[in-house]
Amino acid sequence: MNNPHVNRKKGARIAAALIMLTGLGISALIYLRAESDPHGGISGEFALEESMRDSKRYVHDLEVYGGKANIIASDFARWFSGLWQGTQLAFTIAALTIFISVAILVVDDIFNIGPPPPDSGDGKS
Repeated sequence: MNNPHVNRKKGARIAAALIMLTGLGISALIYLRAESDPHGGISGEFALEESMRDSKRYVHDLEVYGGKANIIASDFARWFSGLWQGTQLAFTIAALTIFISVAILVVDDIFNIGPPPPDSGDGKS
């Protein structure tokens, strides 16, 4: 009784589990090895530029040159680049891992490709 429908479902579950274990393991390693650097690994001139971003003058100049949208875009760019450094990277990878694993299972359920499971043959519906 080698049903391709059951085999596909089993394969999707195994793939999702492997992705989940691998991704969460990698994110745990990154979290444990990440250093708590207040500048996120940025040093020298770049650290000075990062500290200037919090000044009122910098924010004023951003608003003069590009308006409120420029300030919002700058804040978004800082937030997004922060996702890929240190402990935040570990959380980002963990979230992406969970999302991908769940997406595999959901897509497998939505696109129920293949023949339906066989009836039990007892004539009841």
